[in-house]
Amino acid sequence: MKIYDALIIGAGQAGVPLAKKLAQSGKKTLLIEKRILGGTCVNDGCTPTKTLIASGRIAYLARHSKEWGVNKDSVSIDMPFIKRRKDSIILGSRQGLEKGVEDTEELDLLYGEAVFTGFKTVTVQGRDGKSQEIKAEYIFINTGAAPVIPEIEGLSTIHYFTSTSILDLEQVPEHLLIVGAGYISLEFAQLYRRLGSKVTILERSNTFFVKEDEDVATELRKILEEEGIQIELNAEVSQVKPSGEGKILATLKIGSQSNEIVCSHLLLASGRKPQSGNLSLDKTGVNTDEKGYIEVNDRLETNVSGIYALGDVKGGPAFTHISYNDYVIVSKNLLDDANLTTRDRLIPYCIFTDPQLGRVGLSEKQAREKGYDIKVAKLPMEHVARARETGETRGFMKAVVDEKTKQILGAAIIGVDGGEIVSVLQVAMMGKLTYEQIRDGVFAHPTFSESLNNLFMSLD
Repeated sequence: MKIYDALIIGAGQAGVPLAKKLAQSGKKTLLIEKRILGGTCVNDGCTPTKTLIASGRIAYLARHSKEWGVNKDSVSIDMPFIKRRKDSIILGSRQGLEKGVEDTEELDLLYGEAVFTGFKTVTVQGRDGKSQEIKAEYIFINTGAAPVIPEIEGLSTIHYFTSTSILDLEQVPEHLLIVGAGYISLEFAQLYRRLGSKVTILERSNTFFVKEDEDVATELRKILEEEGIQIELNAEVSQVKPSGEGKILATLKIGSQSNEIVCSHLLLASGRKPQSGNLSLDKTGVNTDEKGYIEVNDRLETNVSGIYALGDVKGGPAFTHISYNDYVIVSKNLLDDANLTTRDRLIPYCIFTDPQLGRVGLSEKQAREKGYDIKVAKLPMEHVARARETGETRGFMKAVVDEKTKQILGAAIIGVDGGEIVSVLQVAMMGKLTYEQIRDGVFAHPTFSESLNNLFMSLD
């Protein structure tokens, strides 16, 4: 049996920096990864999807270039090239991580699958087929989440895609049918629509984007439908089967009506589940909830002292930046005697549709449910000088403020670089600035952020 001071299972956005930090502090550390370094973000999520989305945006601008007085006769899509570009960027990021791990003293890297076989003890089945038993005082679980495969009759008879496997497509789908209407679905829908696909989205709920305020969801849906994406609510696939020429015949239930649709590709994007089931957590006494998420306290420690869970496997907001912040909390608490917690953690996020939806803090609906006395500021992007000048006026700015303290409770920005604009308000919230200080502040002209002045002037 090998004994380490610290053991990290999973080399995602929390696992890699935590392993390096612990090793640099003098702890003998082992990082175990069953696949490749970087986790979902680098390999299957942020890096590849945003790289592909960039190609989709260029295709969209090229097709609409006459709106800016630039005439172009035709646009063609080189999907193999787009994929190679994506793969190259992923590889560069992964190689950077690998070099960082290799150059860190006191840090060992082992490729294989870890399973708990005793208290704070794991057995790792390596790629070479050999098994090793390892014990550590501190264990950190960063195994992430994986796509959920819904139960659909006939699914085993066809070829379908998940948000991971669709990244390897070297052709533009003729008709992409997407099951689910979450963040991942909307980004892929717009991407492939812009590359030339017909796209249909099916959402089981009778409400589009239920987590957002109604005006935000309505605006985003309008933008997507204007680009030709078909969105069906209260809809699900009841059966699929092969059709001629490699196509798929899907039987849909939309409300009380049944319908059939022929598509070329089927993307299942109906949620993700924690990758905890194969860890045999019961052998070390770690508790999970009914969905398999590892239960942790506000310092990210499980019910077993010395065992922590970070990132998507513990539940909560499934964002890369949350996983990284989990690392910050754990490392500073353990190594710097800090007292950081996840309580009241301000959580920003961005949906990389075009225009983006940047969000932070409470929505209007959430603020009212919590009993705040609020004022709501709203400014259409068509009233933003920078948006008019660039010719991209879809969307709006919206902020919710506490009428008593005048502090910003939350914001939603649908617009070009909405994620960057909302970050300005996030920093204001972190610094507890009032909306009046933003309203009266000096911003460079002409920028999108400058229009935050005008946004809050609407409250006067």
